Amino acid sequence: TANLSTGGTATDVTDIIHPDNRDMAVRAVRAIGLDVGGVDFISPNIAESYKSIGGGICEINAAPGFRMHVAPSEGTPRDAAGPVIDMLFPPGTPTRVPIAAITGTNGKTTTARMLAHITKMAGYTPGLTTTDGVYIDGQRTVEGDMTGPVSARMVLSDPQIDMAVLETARGGLLRSGMGVPEVDVGAVLNVASDHLGLKGIDTLEQLAEIKRIVVEVARECAVLNADDPNVLKMSAYTDAKVICYVTLNPSHALVREHIRAGGRACALEAGVNGHMITLYDKGSHIPLMWTHLIPATMEGRALHNVQNAMVAAAMAFSLGIKLDAIRQGLRTFDTTFFQAPGRMNVYNEHPFKVLMDYGHNAHAVGMMADLAQRLDVTGRRIVVLTGPGDRRDEDLRAIAEAVAGKFDHYIVRRDDSLRGRDGDEVPRIIARALQNGGVTESAMSIIPDEQEAVDAALRMGQPGDLILVFADALTRTWKQIIKFQPEGEMAKAAPRVELPSLETTPEDAPFVNMEGVIREERGLVFEREDSD
Repeated sequence: TANLSTGGTATDVTDIIHPDNRDMAVRAVRAIGLDVGGVDFISPNIAESYKSIGGGICEINAAPGFRMHVAPSEGTPRDAAGPVIDMLFPPGTPTRVPIAAITGTNGKTTTARMLAHITKMAGYTPGLTTTDGVYIDGQRTVEGDMTGPVSARMVLSDPQIDMAVLETARGGLLRSGMGVPEVDVGAVLNVASDHLGLKGIDTLEQLAEIKRIVVEVARECAVLNADDPNVLKMSAYTDAKVICYVTLNPSHALVREHIRAGGRACALEAGVNGHMITLYDKGSHIPLMWTHLIPATMEGRALHNVQNAMVAAAMAFSLGIKLDAIRQGLRTFDTTFFQAPGRMNVYNEHPFKVLMDYGHNAHAVGMMADLAQRLDVTGRRIVVLTGPGDRRDEDLRAIAEAVAGKFDHYIVRRDDSLRGRDGDEVPRIIARALQNGGVTESAMSIIPDEQEAVDAALRMGQPGDLILVFADALTRTWKQIIKFQPEGEMAKAAPRVELPSLETTPEDAPFVNMEGVIREERGLVFEREDSD
């Protein structure tokens, strides 16, 4: 027997094996494509060439044992495992994939998606966690809110990825922490009033302390929004090698001093052609790209996405990604429902424009209301408004205050999930706050059901109007928007396009010339693109 476990013996012959026999064993292992192999060589005398005395190979093991080499029955013990490990993992090579973590009250998902898209443009295979699922190389593998430590470990255990982008939310941090001991680059976007009064977090300062964890564990770079005082203070709590400040204010005094000291920053600078996203590092001044060239910013009007793009660019730069890949990533990332569901999705195929967003706190709602003011609108501005039922009364009133006086008509609703509230309690609270903000009863409708509220807004729309819909059931609401059929005079003004049924199979349903229209079948989402 030749097997140690059945009584065989092992004799080390490393020093006497004939070079011809050794070379033939190496050729055999390479011929079948292995990096490591155990060759069973039959020979009358291993010290003589098979060319002279004959011999043969009877077996090649893809997972050879090392025990007989460590403690042979005869001969010199050898460390066979050491050279194998050194070959597979050369000394000095990275042992971890780069990890980027993003947190904040608003903008996390969009920024994480932007950064993952940039890394993909740079040739990486990113693993991404977001509020709507886990994505491996752009494909959603798990659906649901995946912003906690479990999803982080899920991504990092996938052998396909070579870059991890983790959206990190307050809830996961409170329950179980980060899920990883450290990250290469950590970013905090903002700290605004949301989820206060839940799980012992009652103030913005306490919320900031929770979100600060992301930069506390950053090794290489901490990216901080210098325009948010609560985020700016976090610079004192990070041990990262580099702090990168992001600001929309080119006159920011602290950032200016940071740049002059050779620090890293990303600033928005005004120029003849618009606003330029600019990077600073070690005294270098690097113009990156004009904001109007980034589709997600709606020609620079969506300032919150300008800021998100700046954070994504700063993180990518800090991860060592080349500038051309950053530019390409930002140029090719947009806010269609397919690429960023529920994040500033625009539908232009009705006689009026529809803008759908998932904003669910006063800060997010206010940013979208400000965007609605900056857009060119020839008709009325109509909003469908709500707030989550588990928020405090004062938070719901703050949502109303963020939009009061900025729209011509307000439709107030509730979410499907009441989250502990009575039936129409949320819309009544918001409606009273709107009235206190100067909105008249004639400019307001209370329609509790989300689908009925959205339908009423769409039927109210006229050519030139803008309808802003704050949605909860994102896919359902988007389908309702794109499938809406105007009636009467409105139907004459609408483009005549036959939509294939959403019930058809992907093979049978043809694409149509409508940008942004999507069809969801069997768990997959297909985007119909413009074509000739």
